[in-house]
Amino acid sequence: MRAILVDDEPANLENLQILLTKNCPQVKVVAVANNIHDAFEEINLHLPDLLFLDIQMGKTTGFDLLSLLTENTFEVIFVTAFDNYGIQAVKFAALDYLLKPVDLDELKIAVSKAEGRIKRKINGDQLNFLIHQIKRTEPNILKIALPQQHEIRYVSVNDIVRCVADNTYTFFYLFDGEKILISKPLKEYSDLLKPQGFVRAHQSHLVNPKFVKSWLKEDGGTLLMKNGDKIPVSKPNRDIVKAALGK
Repeated sequence: MRAILVDDEPANLENLQILLTKNCPQVKVVAVANNIHDAFEEINLHLPDLLFLDIQMGKTTGFDLLSLLTENTFEVIFVTAFDNYGIQAVKFAALDYLLKPVDLDELKIAVSKAEGRIKRKINGDQLNFLIHQIKRTEPNILKIALPQQHEIRYVSVNDIVRCVADNTYTFFYLFDGEKILISKPLKEYSDLLKPQGFVRAHQSHLVNPKFVKSWLKEDGGTLLMKNGDKIPVSKPNRDIVKAALGK
């Protein structure tokens, strides 16, 4: 895989290149760049398979670089020092990222996943989705990418009624009655959706308060959803759930 590394700090570029050379022989670094303008030229020159892209680079971002490109035919692994808004957007797009300092095991996993997507010739829909989400002006149409075995579903957050844990999997229940199984744990989506108002009612249940019809006093606390489903509320979470419901 031909790779380009983009980071505004030379030490980070050098460190990542050393890690890749020593531990990821399937990756050939064909160019490095420390700003989005040089990166734009290198990408057009080398047509890489893989891009390691820093998110925050001075007054510009890696998203600015992606917006300059007319076509995204490569895989991207984002690299950043902060778990901030940018990473939240990357998570919503179900794209891979690495936090600095880069952990070797996480690097190997990210490279392996990128290699698999390249071999399966999966296109850049997720990158286009990410760019669209970054540019969106309507706060109520935020979407999330839900990766399944043969496709990636793009679902409006407002259409998610609840999420239910099933071991290391998560079921998404949508307002139209559809149920989607995702091979990621509930905690990952709980962390991602809590800022959107979702609340953890129980160890196995994450709910969207807009679909809660009422609070039932049975069993110490149960949520009755608008579709008739009943969701248990665990004792440690009662106050949090009540606060989310304005009780």
